[in-house]
Amino acid sequence: MSTATAGRSSRAARARSRDSSRPTRIRGTGIAFWLFFTPFAVGLLIFTIIPLLWGGALSFFEAKGTVLPTQFVGLGNFKDFLTDTAFLYSLRTFTIFAIFIVPVTMATSLFLAVLVNGIPRFQAFYRSVFFLPTACSYVVASVVWRLGLFNGLDSGVVNTMLSSIGLDPIADWLSASPYWWVVLISVRLWMQVGFYMLLFLAGLQAIPSQLYEAAAVDGLNPGGWRMFRMITLPQLRTTSTAVLLLLLIAAFQAFDEFYNLTGNNPETRPPLVYLYNIALGPEQDFGHGSAGALVLTAIMVVAGLLQTWIIGFDSNDDARRRRLPWRRRGPVGAGVGTTVTADLAGTGAPQSPSADAPSDLSADGGHPAAAAAPEIIRPDGGDRS
Repeated sequence: MSTATAGRSSRAARARSRDSSRPTRIRGTGIAFWLFFTPFAVGLLIFTIIPLLWGGALSFFEAKGTVLPTQFVGLGNFKDFLTDTAFLYSLRTFTIFAIFIVPVTMATSLFLAVLVNGIPRFQAFYRSVFFLPTACSYVVASVVWRLGLFNGLDSGVVNTMLSSIGLDPIADWLSASPYWWVVLISVRLWMQVGFYMLLFLAGLQAIPSQLYEAAAVDGLNPGGWRMFRMITLPQLRTTSTAVLLLLLIAAFQAFDEFYNLTGNNPETRPPLVYLYNIALGPEQDFGHGSAGALVLTAIMVVAGLLQTWIIGFDSNDDARRRRLPWRRRGPVGAGVGTTVTADLAGTGAPQSPSADAPSDLSADGGHPAAAAAPEIIRPDGGDRS
């Protein structure tokens, strides 16, 4: 082979290697990408980005009966909202609703997730059954709750159940306190508990089975409360934090069930219903409505950041122990399961051996026996200089 032929072969080999290292590109995908992407981008721009920017601009102007700003008022709209007793009362309504719906939803979802996770068969069936209400519309569910379950008639479903156990039927489910809270919380619980059950179920199935086996060897009863408290709950802390944050955001966004069940009742009016009646009600005060939306968004962001700062998403607890004085205490006592719990929580706390666990102490000094280093065997059987 001549030198020229060898040179051409080497150049061709280098070209093939460069071509193989480049990402493969399918011809015509550029036009297809823009054909698929452009409608979504235009819709996002027209129906989301521009309204957000325009609403932020309207919050600094007076705009009644029109979406065009008429007079610049600066921070006057924000000041009016922060001193508006009706808006503050709506925040009180949200607080009452969140105090009930958040812990009840978390407890019910976790309970159902533990039950479904412990079922050896038909888990897919039960997951589907509990998740199906999530696909229902809040408006449809509110109508069913209003006209079927809690209609106030003696022939209503709930009143019939009350009569069957010897209680008097209730006629004013949606017009008297605390009955309306039963209606509002029950419809929200039925709608969203299946979704959060799936989140907890995914977290439960991600826990390694070796942890439960080690805890059982350490003396914990499989399936008992101590096993759940020491093994399951610490492993679900990240999932629980995410579920708590999602539940708080969903409580802030509560609108459909309140609007369709109780209307514009000041006693049961959350912030979104109040803002809706200001901006799209008879007054059509878009300036104050936009300012109120920004104030509510700021409250949601602050609440989310505060929760993340206090609870956190990571598994390392050291930073939070430094921030929160009441979490600086170490593990209380020693006994069965302490070693496993300290490892799972990731706190770096000292581990105390179990009472019946075999001691790993050397016979001569009482110190832990050091593990012997493995001997390195070389292929040639000798030492290298």
